[in-house]
Amino acid sequence: MSTEPRPAGEDGPVPLLDRDELAGDVLVAAVRLLGCTVEADTPEGTVAVRLVEVEAYRGADDPASHSFRGRTARNGVMFGPAGHLYVYFVYGMHFCANISCLGDGEAGAVLLRAGEVESDLAVAHARRPTARRSADLARGPARLASLLGLGREHNGVDVTDPGSPVRLLAAPPIDPALVRSGPRVGVAAAHDLPWRFWVAGSAAVSQYRPGRNAPVGRL
Repeated sequence: MSTEPRPAGEDGPVPLLDRDELAGDVLVAAVRLLGCTVEADTPEGTVAVRLVEVEAYRGADDPASHSFRGRTARNGVMFGPAGHLYVYFVYGMHFCANISCLGDGEAGAVLLRAGEVESDLAVAHARRPTARRSADLARGPARLASLLGLGREHNGVDVTDPGSPVRLLAAPPIDPALVRSGPRVGVAAAHDLPWRFWVAGSAAVSQYRPGRNAPVGRL
């Protein structure tokens, strides 16, 4: 993994997650992303969130994936290389952000569903003034993307590049005893696959509401 100086006001080097750690299967990459930090430069200052909930999406064998029917102008980032942001607009009002996985030419990405704010909370609340609690600042994929200021202009950004406006900071792998898995949220196809992963006990994890709840278990 590579290191670069932290932004002003922070101490010590920043370890960036190595691209190779994301180039394996999406399920492995999804669990590896738990506990890592996404850091973004915004007009109000640097905002950083520790990932506590993610969802994996694969290519031709995953009918819930944007890449299921092949490569398009919209989903091209999903086809690699690993370590790039795939940002898309949903419901005509929100952006959601993913990180590409697998090798170049293979479709796969991990949706960033929720995170805990690690940077200045005052800056985070200034960016999302409607959040009642700090735990709600990046609770859900649209809120997370909004807090980090992610939009169309960030589609394709390399989060493993220290010069990027959005960076993926490494962290030790989460203790497997704290990793939970369950069905993905809001998908009509393959809704029973336990490809959503989260850190047990985090207040920032989004609530699972669909009527067809599947059993929740450990990884």
